Order: sequence, then structure tokens, then C-alpha cells
Amino acid sequence: MEISYFAMAVVLLGYFVLGTAGFGSALIMVPLLAWDWPIAFVVPLVLLIDVPAAVLHTGLNFRQVMWRELPALLPSVIVGALAGIALIQWAVGDGLLLVLGLYVIFIGWQGLKGAATAIRFAAVSSHPYGFAMGLVETLFGTAGPVVMSWLSQRVSDPFVIRATMPMAIIGLSSIALGMVGVSGGLSNLALWQNFAALLPFALVGVWLGHLFAKRISGAVLRPFIYGFLCLSGVALCARALRSLSLI
Repeated sequence: MEISYFAMAVVLLGYFVLGTAGFGSALIMVPLLAWDWPIAFVVPLVLLIDVPAAVLHTGLNFRQVMWRELPALLPSVIVGALAGIALIQWAVGDGLLLVLGLYVIFIGWQGLKGAATAIRFAAVSSHPYGFAMGLVETLFGTAGPVVMSWLSQRVSDPFVIRATMPMAIIGLSSIALGMVGVSGGLSNLALWQNFAALLPFALVGVWLGHLFAKRISGAVLRPFIYGFLCLSGVALCARALRSLSLI
């Protein structure tokens, strides 16, 4: 599969958004790259690029990452990933995606109004979010909005949210890649060739997004993050409705 200038631009844009907001690369790249390539090729490719790009972002924002919040979610993430495998087999994931999209829109809207951090949950209540992260990442490869929804209710600093998001993406993408690898989805030579060719554009995008985020204030970054979260929810709903209409 040949790499076009369009694919390079999409990857650069997707990871510029990741570098700025801390999430959103897959939501941009998966539907756009699917115009030229099969979705079964696009999702593993995006997952592969996500890991080193998220590692770079985490390194650039190392001191702001909420390290203690993430390990406790791992058991529920694994359970969610296993549930995602079962739901793929039963083909009932699109209805769940619609519910998720509506919820993400609600959290984004609350954040834009400044109310998203009014309710904080105990650590034990984080497990439903971990389950949803594993479930959505396995089903759709776009669990960023779920992570964002969870973090937005645990911390008010948009820069801490932005720094922690990619750390969660590393774990989620790695788990999803493990699932894909077991199924033989990583054996395609063209997949690795495209990964090697597009990775530099992803890293440059993360770096540019990081520089942009450092030049703006929290008052500007907060509506950017929550506004993009609302758009992410709309995209999830649109994807779910389109799939449901085809059933």
C-alpha cells in the first residue's frame, strides 16, 4: 500500500491534536485513513503509531502525569478488553458506542460550563471507567474520550489531564495490540512499512502540539480540550448511528 501525501497530512494533524489536548489522534485518523485503506489495516496501524507517540508525549510532560491513578485501573481494563472480544463476536457493540457518545458529549458540555470537576469519585468507583476503557479500545480503538471523561472528574488542572491522557493510551493501545497480535493482525509486512514511514510525521506532530500547548494558558486549553471532547462524542454517535442503520 502506497503512502500518499494525504496520509502524511492526516497523521501530522492527528498527532498535533494529541500533542495539544492529550488525546484525539485515533478519532481523527481512523475515519480519514479509512478512505484509502481497509479499516482492518488502519486500526492496527494507528495503534502501532499511538504507542511511541504517546511515549514521547509522556516524556515531554513527565512531571505532570498522575502516575498513581493508572495502575489501579489495570484489572478492570483487562476485564473490559475481554468483554470487548465477546461483544465483537456477538456484534452488539454499536449500541454501546451510541450510549458512550452521548455520555462523552455530556461530560464535554459540563466541562465547558466549568462543572465537570464538581463531582469526584472514590478510587473504587474508577473501575467502571477502567472497564469501559478496555471495552471501547478493543471494540473501536478510540478509548481516549473515556479516559478524558474519567480524568475530568478527578482533576481540575487541564495541563495535568493533558499530560496523563497519553500515559493511559500507552497501556490501552498495548493491550489492544496484544489482542490484534494474537489474532495474527500484525503479520502484514505492509503494516510495518507504513508504520516506519509515518512514525516521523507522528512524532513531529506531537512535538508541534506540545509547543503550541505550552504557549497557551489553562483558560484557553480547558475549552479546547472539552470542546474537542464534545466533538469526539458527536463523532462516536455518528459512527454508531451509521453502523446501526446498516444492520
